[in-house]
Amino acid sequence: MNAGRIVLIVIGSLLVLAGLTAGAGAAALGILAAAQRGDGYLSIPEETYSVGSYALTSESIDVDPGVRAEDNVGTVQVRGTDPDGELFIGIASEDDVDRYLAGVARTELEGVTFDPFSAEYRETPGTSAPAPPGEQDFWAASSAGSGTQELDWQLEQGEWIIVVMNADASPQVTADLQVGVRSDLLVPLAWWLVVGAVVLVLGGVALILAGILTGRKPAGGYPGPSGGHGPYGYAAAPVSASAAASPDAAQQSGAPVLSGARAAQLTAGGGGTPYPARLYGELDPGLSRWLWLVKWFLAIPHFILLAFLWVAFWVATVVAGFAILITARYPRALFDFNVGVVRWSWRVAFYATSVLGTDRYPPFSLDRTDYPADFDVAYPERLSRGLVLVKWWLLVLPQALIVGAFSGSGYVVVRQAGPFGGWDRSTGGGWDGAVNWATDPAGEGLRSVGGWTAGISLLGLLVLVAAVALLFTGHYPRPIFDFVMGLQRWSYRVLAYAALMRDEYPPFRLDQGPVDSHDLPPVRSRVP
Repeated sequence: MNAGRIVLIVIGSLLVLAGLTAGAGAAALGILAAAQRGDGYLSIPEETYSVGSYALTSESIDVDPGVRAEDNVGTVQVRGTDPDGELFIGIASEDDVDRYLAGVARTELEGVTFDPFSAEYRETPGTSAPAPPGEQDFWAASSAGSGTQELDWQLEQGEWIIVVMNADASPQVTADLQVGVRSDLLVPLAWWLVVGAVVLVLGGVALILAGILTGRKPAGGYPGPSGGHGPYGYAAAPVSASAAASPDAAQQSGAPVLSGARAAQLTAGGGGTPYPARLYGELDPGLSRWLWLVKWFLAIPHFILLAFLWVAFWVATVVAGFAILITARYPRALFDFNVGVVRWSWRVAFYATSVLGTDRYPPFSLDRTDYPADFDVAYPERLSRGLVLVKWWLLVLPQALIVGAFSGSGYVVVRQAGPFGGWDRSTGGGWDGAVNWATDPAGEGLRSVGGWTAGISLLGLLVLVAAVALLFTGHYPRPIFDFVMGLQRWSYRVLAYAALMRDEYPPFRLDQGPVDSHDLPPVRSRVP
């Protein structure tokens, strides 16, 4: 994949993420605006505050220069009740309050937590008694008396402090207080964010599609992992006895290095119908004992690029979904790109995190290569319009639950856009979903309503056991590798189905080994 295409996709992905963030901000502002309809305020819970000094004050409230009261940027409301007497609530500039309370014992409220309620105070000692606050003329707004007192103040530039005192300026201030704010700018700001979100997302989608369509290679003609050119890249050519007996010769020829039994498995084929999403991975001989400890670090450049590619994958899948609804066809350019993203992700997972099956550094490419791990999906000439509406969230659910069970996730409806497109690779290959259209900046990009990781997964545990065995014995246990490949194959089939690539429902089948025997036609000759 050339640098120009990557740049377009990266920039487009950033714009899409920025647009989604703006959209989320608009939604949050809309919720806040709805909560303050009429004369409503966004308020903290009412709680009882009690101090032994003459005055309870807030921290300094800094309002930016240029904010004028007549602009109606926002209104602060303070409500308070003194159950045993008369209460005073006022707000004034910090300088005026400091002069008024100079030498007076006062308490500043530094922080509040709720459920359970607790307040943090900072005491300022003093020996003087203040004059009654109601006699002062510097208050920007104030309210005093018995019963519930309410102060409303328009935000204005400056540094301000809220003061709560007994009306007669006596010590021991106790009051039930509640503070709220409202702003008439929330709705206009929300609409501006909506407009910005639409512009950013559309611009990002345009750049991503331009990156996908620019300079793409024609479909087909890529060599399979065994050097073949079949429809799914797996040739059924038998492995010669000399190659099976001489791993060095087989490796020099570019074929996978297989034992006689392994060669027989790969060339024998099997009954049943092959699934059109094919996952291949062959365990390399002579793996380094220790390199797996740092492969995740070496693969960081891949992780960064794949994070953006999975955003583009999400965009391409949404666009393809609409195209299928209208034309019953998956646009070929988008299909090839999405398959390429999954292929690239699988290579990195096979190398660095989820299998550790090779020491060969994965190529920075969406295309098929001679790398010992490969993924491909047969292009569908037509797809069901109706299935597009339900297969990615409803029909895939039984499969996703099963995959989630062996990969360590809880209830799964999906994550779609981390470096591995919905896979939790932190534990070596946990499935955290299939497709989703929401956003999660703190996670790894876009994710859905579902999914929680329950410790180390079965896949993660198997890979960990294999890694420890490799460290101490120099050998990767072949049965573990075959089983891990079966679990991964099942997961990637479900991903292909949920990402709208095929209409055929994934089989409830654990096909172990480097390649599913159903993917290969039977041959007459077998390696003894």
